[in-house]
Amino acid sequence: MTDKTYPMAFVTAPGVIEFLPHERAPLAPQEVRLAVRAAAICGSDLHIFKGKHPSAPLPVSVGHELAGVVIETGPAVTKVGIGDRVTVEPVIACGNCDPCRRGQYHLCRNISFQYRKGQGAFAPYFTAHEDHVFRLPEGLSYEEGALVEPLSVALHAVKKSGVRLGNTSAVFGAGAIGLLVTMLLRQASGGKTFIVDVHDFRLQMGLELGAHRAIHNRREDALEVILAETGGAGVDFSYEAVGMEMTLVQALQSLRKGGTATLLGIFEESPARVPVNLFVQKEIALLGSQGYNWDFQDALTLLDRGCLDLKPLITHRIALEGLQSGFEELLNPAAHAVKAVVVMEREA
Repeated sequence: MTDKTYPMAFVTAPGVIEFLPHERAPLAPQEVRLAVRAAAICGSDLHIFKGKHPSAPLPVSVGHELAGVVIETGPAVTKVGIGDRVTVEPVIACGNCDPCRRGQYHLCRNISFQYRKGQGAFAPYFTAHEDHVFRLPEGLSYEEGALVEPLSVALHAVKKSGVRLGNTSAVFGAGAIGLLVTMLLRQASGGKTFIVDVHDFRLQMGLELGAHRAIHNRREDALEVILAETGGAGVDFSYEAVGMEMTLVQALQSLRKGGTATLLGIFEESPARVPVNLFVQKEIALLGSQGYNWDFQDALTLLDRGCLDLKPLITHRIALEGLQSGFEELLNPAAHAVKAVVVMEREA
């Protein structure tokens, strides 16, 4: 590396992470450069690591859940200043297409993300437009700040689903997103929530974070349990946070008549077969949930008010040079892992 470059993590082949030089380019007028203090491994990063992300062909940079401290600002920046502790919304939208002009930038026809454009967060520095940089609440750690991005994904899905106080829900998948959805349902509904997974550790965490009942999807019949505990009716809402045909079908089958399923999972294998007659017979709905749209500030408000505690989700803390092992640990079925955060303790 030189004075003008720094190392950045790329997945160059399935299962292979390499640190390649990235240019420390001059800032545009409204850009901000921050020293990364924490960056978390996302589920989509794991899809990339396996070479199976449908929208990110290899080689590609990785890492988009981050927090850090502002060390440099462009001449026109007014929203943050040097020394501010911040997180970053990594979406890139054109601002000109019909969805963008309606304020639905998450549906931008040209949508992309920083990591897909060659800038990942597993690096010493990160650059973003000031409109996508948000101050962290006082008392929120950088590690928790790195989880604002996945919290915003879960928050967008829960908002879109239309869940109300007292409604029953089933969450398929107890990874980070499924657990965050479970935590938010406890706040938004307070009704019975079932969480379904195949890992005992994650199921136990789901119970601790707000689920009424944990269901092991290999040792129990999830649909049978849900129907038995809802008087045969099914749940009002379901959320698929795995990205598998089986769990999508279960999410649909578990609904009561008139219920709504929301799909968050990324499918490595597509297309999926679903029992389409259910949509007519039970008049159910299936919604897709894409990223976030004006959700970052809402997520930060919830954290600032103490509504959620993200610390239990952080099961692994690793150094930047240990990134390869962090990915491998998260993909190890025997590991007690939910979120691995790269922690960079250094001066800006």
